[in-house]
Parts: sequence; structure tokens; C-alpha cells
Amino acid sequence: MAPVTRRGRLSTFLSFVKFEHTLFALPFAYGGMLLAAGGWPGWRTFLLVTLAMVGARTAAMAANRVIDARIDALNPRTAGREIPSGKLTERDGWLITLAGVALLVVAGALLNRLTLLLLPVALAFLIAYPYLKRFTWACHLWLGVTIGAAAAGGYIAVTGAFAAPAWALWLGVGAWVAGFDVVYGVLDLEFDRAHGVHSVPARFGVPRALVIAAALHLLAFLALVAVPFVAPLGWPYWLALAATGAVLAWQHLALRRRTVGDVLAAFNANLVIGSLMLAGIVLGLAAPA
Repeated sequence: MAPVTRRGRLSTFLSFVKFEHTLFALPFAYGGMLLAAGGWPGWRTFLLVTLAMVGARTAAMAANRVIDARIDALNPRTAGREIPSGKLTERDGWLITLAGVALLVVAGALLNRLTLLLLPVALAFLIAYPYLKRFTWACHLWLGVTIGAAAAGGYIAVTGAFAAPAWALWLGVGAWVAGFDVVYGVLDLEFDRAHGVHSVPARFGVPRALVIAAALHLLAFLALVAVPFVAPLGWPYWLALAATGAVLAWQHLALRRRTVGDVLAAFNANLVIGSLMLAGIVLGLAAPA
């Protein structure tokens, strides 16, 4: 057996925590931060928000992978993941989880008092998601609330308080994440039903699930429309929002055929939305409202 190189270990780690999926929440955390500061908040705040987000994302994904390892081993789609395939052990997964938690706690404690007080709540939400799949189809909504909190977290990292832009961003991101998680659940419909895993597709069937996902994405779009009414954002934000609406509309059109390829394409399309909206916020703050 060939020895495992440092590059191989790094690749395994990044795959384990799905590092690329940080693009879902991190841009909105930055967006909340920039809105709260009315522009650049300074390197200290930027670095602490980045570290807190990386820690939270790492802890959440690692814990999810460990908790779901036995279910993943039974599912042909997920049997090749790092723990079921033996590339990592459950102990490795928990150590990565603890490292992520430590990073989140340190960064959150250094930001301000409210971020420190909210850490136990954030950790509870992060760790609870994989357990909810065993009890309720509403797990998608829980995930949306959890990841959507990143946008509000970026805001309170600067101000130490909630405000209307933070709530609007939280609702927008939360509904968006819940919607694409419902779409992703279509891939495991038969497996979930056979093994008692709860999801919207397993509970309501694919046609109704896709209607629910579309409704959540409509809610997300409307919440993002509300942001410039409570924050000083100029025309570039509206341009980014129009592009985001087009991406959301495209993915639901692509889902009409409901093939695996269409579902994956629709899910992956969401990776560009965070970057689009962050660009809209950055440029929107620089343009006259």
C-alpha cells in the first residue's frame, strides 16, 4: 500500500468537511459584517469572522459525518465517504469536530459579549441537525436556520446587537439553504424511506417536495429584496439580486426532469449565489442608495 502523503491527508480532510461548501454561508457572513460596518470593518474583525465561520463549518460537517457514519455505510451514494471507506476513523472525526469547536469558541469570544453568549446556542444547533433527520422531515428548516445564522453572526460580530438587516439576511439565507437541502434530499428518497430517515421528499414525495423547495426559494428571494429597504445599498445590489433570482429560477426549471444529473446540477448552482450576493453588497455599499 502506498504511503499517505501530506497532500493526500489534506485532500482527505478537505473532502471530509466539504470545504468548498463554505461558499454557501461565508459570503453572507461577510455581507452581514460589511452591512453592519457600513464598509470595511478592519482586519481584526474580518479575520475573527473568517476563523469563526471556518470553525463552525468544520465542526458541523465533521460531527454530521461521524454521527451519520453508519447510515452512510449503508447508502451506495455515501458509502465512499471517508469514515465508511476507512480513510478516517470516528476518532479522527471527533478530533476534527473538537478542533472546529475550539476555533469557533476562541474567535467568538474575541469578537464581543453577544457572540460569546450565543456560542452555546450556535453549537447546539450545529450538532443537532444529523439527529433531527431521525425524527422529523423539518430537519431541512433546522439546517436553514443554523446556516442562515451566519449572516446575522457577521452583523453582530461588528455591532454586538441584532438589527433589521441581520434579520432579513438570516431569513433569506435560511430559506435558501432549506430549499436546496430539500432538493438534495431527492437523491436519497428511496434509501431514506427504507431506513427510516426523515426528509421532505420521503414524507411528501418528489413533486410536492420540489414545490416546497420552490416556495422556500421564493421566500428567500423576497427576504433578500427587503435588505436594501433597511440598509444603504445602491443599484449593484439589485443587479446581483436579479442574477440570483435567475439562478434560482434556472435550477427549478432544470429539476423538471428530476434525473440525478439535474438534481446535482441544481444543487451545485447554489454555490455561486453567495458570491453573487456578496459582490452585490460590496458594490452596493459603494454606490449611492
